[in-house]
Amino acid sequence: MYMSDDNKPIGWWLKEVDRLLEQSFEEVLAADGLNRRQWQILNAAREDAPIAVTLAPFLSGGPDELASFTAPLVERGWLDGDRLTPDGATALEQLTGKVHAQRLRVTNGIVDAEYLQTIDVLRRMAANLGHEAGTSAGPGHDAGTAVTAGRKPGMAARAGNGSAA
Repeated sequence: MYMSDDNKPIGWWLKEVDRLLEQSFEEVLAADGLNRRQWQILNAAREDAPIAVTLAPFLSGGPDELASFTAPLVERGWLDGDRLTPDGATALEQLTGKVHAQRLRVTNGIVDAEYLQTIDVLRRMAANLGHEAGTSAGPGHDAGTAVTAGRKPGMAARAGNGSAA
């Protein structure tokens, strides 16, 4: 079956959106000397679980890989072990505004119902492929969470603490 550019299978679109999300959030965070993984680490440091546990789905290189991302945050004085410092909390708050603006750009023209339906369909497809609910959510998972702050009427900003980034 021939697939036109607009009629590619879901796997193609998932990979393309993932690639573009990675690229766009890397660009947003680069202005502050960060990468997406460091953004996730800052968010994970707000949670009770150890950063290594929260980021496990995103890391494949073990403790050395995690240390390569956390060391610059420690050097900046933003991270102390698995916890944010007061300076880190301030930085995270400022960065959150930039990430939120990027999430709004990504979801521009998508109404709440469409976004939530898409998340629901992807969640069910994952379950069909063996994903167990409540596992590998990772940091900043915003699966289905929606709030309306800062959106045009009828549009929801996607909440969460960093997954798109």
